[in-house]
Amino acid sequence: METQLDPSKDDLPLMANTSHMLMKHYVLDLDVDFKSQIIEGSIVLFFETGSSCRKVGSSVERACHPRSDETFKIQAFELCHIPVTNASACSSKTGYNDFAVCGKGEKDTSDKNGNHSNRAQASGISSSKKCCDIENHGSEDFLLVLDCCDLCVLKVEEVDVAAVPDRWEEQLYYYTCCSQAPGCGELLFTTSTWSLEIRKAGIRIPRDFPRAIRICYKTKPEGRSVTWTTDQSGRPCVYTMGSPLNNRALFPCQEPPVAMSTWQATVRAATGFVVLMSGENSAEPIQLQEGIFSWNYYVTMPMPASTFTIAVGCWIEVKRESLATEVMTNDVISLPFSKADFRLVEGGCGHLESPCRFQNPGATSQPVIPHRVFAPWCLKDLCAEILLELIPQCLSAAHATLGTHPFSRLDVLIVPSNFSSLGMASPHIIFLSQSVLPGGSHLCGTRLCHEIAHAWFGLAIGARDWTEEWISEGFATHLEDVFWAAAQQQLPCHEAREQQELKALLRWRRLRDEVQNSEEELQVLRPKKENTGETSESGASIIKHGLKAEKIFMQVHYLKGNFLLRSLARRIGEATYFTFLRKFVQKFHGQLILSQDFLYMLLEDIPEQKGYGLSVESIFQNWLDTSGIPKPLLEESRTWKEGRLAQQVTAEVAKWIQVNRRAKKGSKRKRGQDEVAFQKEFQSKIMSRLCTALHRHLLPDQLVLLLESLLEEKTLCPRTLQCLEKTYRLQEQDAEVRHRWCELVVKHKYAAGYSAVEKFLWEDQAMGVYLYGELMVNEDAKQQELAHKCFAAAREQMDMSSAKVVAEMLF
Repeated sequence: METQLDPSKDDLPLMANTSHMLMKHYVLDLDVDFKSQIIEGSIVLFFETGSSCRKVGSSVERACHPRSDETFKIQAFELCHIPVTNASACSSKTGYNDFAVCGKGEKDTSDKNGNHSNRAQASGISSSKKCCDIENHGSEDFLLVLDCCDLCVLKVEEVDVAAVPDRWEEQLYYYTCCSQAPGCGELLFTTSTWSLEIRKAGIRIPRDFPRAIRICYKTKPEGRSVTWTTDQSGRPCVYTMGSPLNNRALFPCQEPPVAMSTWQATVRAATGFVVLMSGENSAEPIQLQEGIFSWNYYVTMPMPASTFTIAVGCWIEVKRESLATEVMTNDVISLPFSKADFRLVEGGCGHLESPCRFQNPGATSQPVIPHRVFAPWCLKDLCAEILLELIPQCLSAAHATLGTHPFSRLDVLIVPSNFSSLGMASPHIIFLSQSVLPGGSHLCGTRLCHEIAHAWFGLAIGARDWTEEWISEGFATHLEDVFWAAAQQQLPCHEAREQQELKALLRWRRLRDEVQNSEEELQVLRPKKENTGETSESGASIIKHGLKAEKIFMQVHYLKGNFLLRSLARRIGEATYFTFLRKFVQKFHGQLILSQDFLYMLLEDIPEQKGYGLSVESIFQNWLDTSGIPKPLLEESRTWKEGRLAQQVTAEVAKWIQVNRRAKKGSKRKRGQDEVAFQKEFQSKIMSRLCTALHRHLLPDQLVLLLESLLEEKTLCPRTLQCLEKTYRLQEQDAEVRHRWCELVVKHKYAAGYSAVEKFLWEDQAMGVYLYGELMVNEDAKQQELAHKCFAAAREQMDMSSAKVVAEMLF
């Protein structure tokens, strides 16, 4: 596989041979050490193979169990008290589980990168093709290939286990017992840049390979799956940041989404640290010894390994001060949809066998799931003011739109300022950037709605091929608007529609700019076209441009995907469209899909659309398989500028242009006078009157459009910019508005605003990357000095992809 990579295009390999063996469960046992910035421990992988391997995309329905959250609360409590019985497993450097040290008394066989291997014993292992002829039962040993990088693998061994029972109420307990069973022989292994390759001497076919293996390993401080940093209160923390590598630098795994598995984890950390994970249970810490606490989480819904998330830090749980504000928790938001749309799934579910909330009447009728908020101490009050009110409103709006929440609970964490995105959703947990908090509820509410939407699209329903990012991001962007409109219960329907039209105009402008300034190859939503979903015989594949640093900042999959869904909803009729969408969720939750799965079901469910020329082929041609702006979108976009809210902004822009002309004329007339005297006279007489006349309450999105429009002006004089800032109190607005203000400051070299730019680049790193480029492009010495100063201060803590992009701009 590695010989097929194209380093110049930053391709990402998925090396795991999932066609031969599939992971069905994994058990993590980890210690978090902030002094060394290393996570160390073991992972036990449980496999299925041969005829038991799952067929992805199959329409065969399997039985699932109604989900009883109380059952699993009891079971989780039992898991916390299972005694450790294994005396031959991996080491635990803190010494509280009596495990023997791996390799004690043996020669250190680690390579220069810290990897250990049985390389001498496993000589001749170079590729899965050479070592395993599956069809012909060849003479070479079968080779299990796992996705792995930036890890120091210490030992791999077979685990002596009995069969795990089918009952889910018992499985977690028995998986725990099995994971702590003694080893029964070391396995041969070797590591490469992207993989961990394991074999057992004499085993020729997957069916005979061990059903469970234990891998002892430790992460590296420079590993790209987690980031070690400090929070906004200056305390150490570590978290998974949604790297393009996903979790392969956190634990060896099968990265392809087809490898859907359940998991459980025990994580130990020092006193004062809180461990949050993407688990079903709200874990309570157990003290193991003085200064050490253990946290236990689990998941019984099979999910790809890429969805696993962990965050360890000195987080504070943000709680309500009184019960007076709990009213919204039980409020139900009403939408004009039939209650029949929310009935239980008939005839069972189509996903892998597991407990299912869609079969549980209690879950189906639950508009707001239990939720908690965690943050650094210094942001506690701001979170209490903003987030605690918004979460139940947004959850209820999501339930009113799509029905049953796929997950039983939700944690929301405000992550450190070096987080490279405004938000990231994982099962049972959402990361939010601190950038969403200031400036009122608009940005925070819309982003929260976006991440909540991922519970359905991106998590409960995932893309079978990672190149189809639009299935996750396009749906979440589209549903973000729908959820937010419903969450604002006091907003009349016509006003909600006007705001959505304004948002569409802003997104259209952003898509237009991105298409003009990006590679055509990166603008295609289905880049593999008719080969989408295909893998090699072993199951391995390559994600083109998967490691390209600039790609993670692109919005094309969000925007084009949103516009496609918006277009379908308008053409079909919103009521009909959302009725269908709920049917789609009922059918495909817990499964992986391709674009055609959604489109074929849509056209089959609403056959009259075929008479209007709407077909899967035409949607592929116009929207998914080509670069640039889709032709249908060009026609629709012309109407958005005519909306009432957009027209208000147009009028406001014209006034500011007039103000700027007067300011320039006044400056020319007074050129020979004392500048200080003129400035005082001008500001007190003319500008104050103009600013007062211009003062209008604008919505956040209107302010964004206003500033974007003024960015198109060739010059704005300092006095105009000063008046603009004071009129709209731009420093008090949300991050989207402040970002546009910083762009204006940079373009017009407004020195009085440089402090705002510096603050933005430090506190809003999720949005500030391209401001560095704008500071450099003007070739202004002061601006370039500012860019270098800000980067020097932030570089050590900055996300790796962000740092790479900025470094290319500066150097």
